[in-house]
Amino acid sequence: MGQTMMMMIQTLTFWLSEHPSIVGFRWSHTQSWGSTWSFLFGSIALYLTLSLLLHLTLSLLLHNHSRPIPLGPIPAIHSLTMALISATIFAGTLLSAAAEIRDTRWLWLRGRSSRLRTPLQWLLCFPLGTRPSGRVFFWSYLYYLSRFLHMLRTLFAVARRRRLSFCQLLNQSILTFVSFLWLEFSQSFQVLAILSATLAYAAVYGYRFWTALGLRGACFPFVVTCQIALLGCNVACHVGVLTLHLMKGGCNGIGAWFLNSVLNAVILLLFLNFYVKMHLGKKKKKMKSVDGPGGPRPVGSGRF
Repeated sequence: MGQTMMMMIQTLTFWLSEHPSIVGFRWSHTQSWGSTWSFLFGSIALYLTLSLLLHLTLSLLLHNHSRPIPLGPIPAIHSLTMALISATIFAGTLLSAAAEIRDTRWLWLRGRSSRLRTPLQWLLCFPLGTRPSGRVFFWSYLYYLSRFLHMLRTLFAVARRRRLSFCQLLNQSILTFVSFLWLEFSQSFQVLAILSATLAYAAVYGYRFWTALGLRGACFPFVVTCQIALLGCNVACHVGVLTLHLMKGGCNGIGAWFLNSVLNAVILLLFLNFYVKMHLGKKKKKMKSVDGPGGPRPVGSGRF
């Protein structure tokens, strides 16, 4: 039993971090699909256009009908697929980061930047001159490609409610753009960002699949809690990158990191705005249920 388990672990490790395609990966505009700036902006423009067209079409054709369009098992299948993809990218990134630290740690003893190189500092701050090649950048590339699958959820939301959320459009576009910057400029901090994001996505999409099957949901806002934890982790990592860059001699891709920080701040503001509106909306509903049609009533009297 123990030997079988060990063989399974070795096989999994090989396919997630030691396969020649993973070890020999190199981000290239000529060899990597979707690696050009024109593709990036074209795909984001297509995403925005399709979302807008679907919203306008449903609004014009079904303006007298309030029922959402039935999508059947498609959203549940999408949630399950995204949960599995996110879990795979998380495991691959974790194993690949451990392998990179193991294989290249001896290089950290050379050169002026040796004082930077501890495992945690490497995760936050790539050495200057780092190129987008190797294990962790392979999984960063797959994470970038998975962003286009995340965009499908916007189309599902429009089909269900026929409302187009500006916040969702901007959030998906920014996250896709940021994941491209990670690869294009070998940006520091991306390993921890991918690990935290894919862990949160695996939990959120797994939860959505669970509830789509009709099973009981959590007694607290599970998705919002995961989003808060992810945003908090990102803020802490950004502080760590800035500290290492200023005190330890510089981090690779700091210009892209600065733009990444600005875009993440936009996402944070959008989330806080959404959370405040959601909280106020629940409070108003609660007040209406307490007041009732006949005016205010004490909380302990009658039914809500």
